[in-house]
Amino acid sequence: MGLIFCLEKTSRDTRARLGKLVTSHGEVSTPVFMPVGTQGTVKAVTPDELTDIGFRLILANMYHLYLRPGPEVIREAGGLHRFMNWPGSILTDSGGYQVFSLSPLRDIVEDGVTFRSHLDGSTHFLTPEKVVETQEALGADIIMPLDECVPYPCEREYVQAAAERTIRWAQRCREAKSREDQALFGIVQGGVYLDLRVKNAQDLVGVGFDGYAVGGLSVGEPAELMYQVLEETVPVLPKDQPRYLMGVGTPDHLIEGVLRGIDMFDCVFPTRVARNGTALTWQGKVVVRNAAFARDFAPLDSECRCYTCSNFSRAYLRHLFKAREILGPRLVTIHNLYFLFELMKKIREAIRMDCLESFRREFYRRYYGTENYPK
Repeated sequence: MGLIFCLEKTSRDTRARLGKLVTSHGEVSTPVFMPVGTQGTVKAVTPDELTDIGFRLILANMYHLYLRPGPEVIREAGGLHRFMNWPGSILTDSGGYQVFSLSPLRDIVEDGVTFRSHLDGSTHFLTPEKVVETQEALGADIIMPLDECVPYPCEREYVQAAAERTIRWAQRCREAKSREDQALFGIVQGGVYLDLRVKNAQDLVGVGFDGYAVGGLSVGEPAELMYQVLEETVPVLPKDQPRYLMGVGTPDHLIEGVLRGIDMFDCVFPTRVARNGTALTWQGKVVVRNAAFARDFAPLDSECRCYTCSNFSRAYLRHLFKAREILGPRLVTIHNLYFLFELMKKIREAIRMDCLESFRREFYRRYYGTENYPK
């Protein structure tokens, strides 16, 4: 089967939505946060630990898996699900973000993108057709087309050319797709130019996809501009299909994205800051490396029921980080992922009860110390 999206409820006072994503690997409640497993693993945690928290959908990156170990190896293993022993659903990103993040190592032409591998310097030419072929070999449930993600700031002329190229590449990806059990999303580009975003979204809808992503945000622009882009772009997208905001995962961005009608999110944020010793709690961030926690025998968060908070103290976690023990990053990663899973669960319940605005105010008051954050 491909992808089924069921819209269950729309908020009375906002654009927030409750829904269900169903793939051949299970059902996912939306709005949902997807942990990032770039290279076929969510850093520092096992698949069992992810499923114990409650996750049923994760992201992996086609570009990185294409370079290492290669799609042929993963196909021989029986596909990415079996290769990494993940029972849930997988979304693979196509490499469009690497067009932005690896700009010194790539060259864009109409037919595709030439990359110099960051691993060994070898040259690889990725076309829209090659991107689809590779993701079909990986066997992800949701695949993404090749797109051009531009930096911020960026001149309008360049952004417009990139957005138009993204549409042409999306059309080629759609024509190249052959597997019926995979869903292909389109990716809206256009930088922070609202008219370009709206036009790009309209053109993508005209091509026709199984869902729609908003890409090219959280690349350095102020949060207010990101929210403006969502407010103009999301209403153009079909109401009966999932909407995905790519690369966004801080608590404020998750809440604000949901308020503006987004159903899916992904980001390395919770796992990356965990490896640096920063824990996310309902009272805000806790940097467990700090000396203040040397004799603090309380859990990271007294309201949290994750494995870490149920078994270990802030003092012990600080000791692990100071001693450079690998268990420290693992335990804080488990906690941070649990925190974001619980945040999304609370957001879904607030939508169901038509109280998302009041939930937002209370969350900001406790986490950020103000009811008016962000503006």
